[in-house]
Order: sequence, then C-alpha cells, then structure tokens
Amino acid sequence: MAWTSRLITISVLIALMGCFTGAQGNYRRPTRVGVSCCKEVSKGRIPATIKLIGYKHQNALSPCVDAIIFYTEKEKFCSDPKALWIQNRLKGTTLILI
Repeated sequence: MAWTSRLITISVLIALMGCFTGAQGNYRRPTRVGVSCCKEVSKGRIPATIKLIGYKHQNALSPCVDAIIFYTEKEKFCSDPKALWIQNRLKGTTLILI
C-alpha cells in the first residue's frame, strides 16, 4: 500500500509541474515604456517674448525631477519650481491636466 500512495503523490506532482510549465508559456512580458519627463531643470528665466500655452507640475520620481514644465507651440521648458520668477510666470498661464 505504501507504493500506491507514493505513486499517487508522484502523479500529482507531475501533473502540477505540467500545469505551471504550461501557464508560463502564455506569459507575456510588459512592453518597455519610454520615460518622457524632465530629468534636469533650469533656474534661468523664460523670456517674456516666448508665448506660453500652458504648464504642469511634475513630481520627482526617478529618473524625473521636481519641475514646472512650461509648454509653447513647439517645445517645452523644464524649470525649477523653487526659482523666484516662477510664480509670476504662472499667472495667466493655463494649468494642463494630463
């Protein structure tokens, strides 16, 4: 009777291994997502002649840094949120919710 319980145990283990091995065959790795964020900021002022269409605040989450991102028609500017001129430039600029 001991050999019967061993045979059942081995059969169950082989069946379980087959289930786990089969499940791994259908596993798909997530695709790589590129990070598009500010990795460094400037303390320099954005000239008043540059028309800004909006801004958003970016929180620091590596590799991204804490930044205010100002948008124009063609480009973006990564600015230091602690810079003294930022609050004045935010007035009249639209917050972009993304």
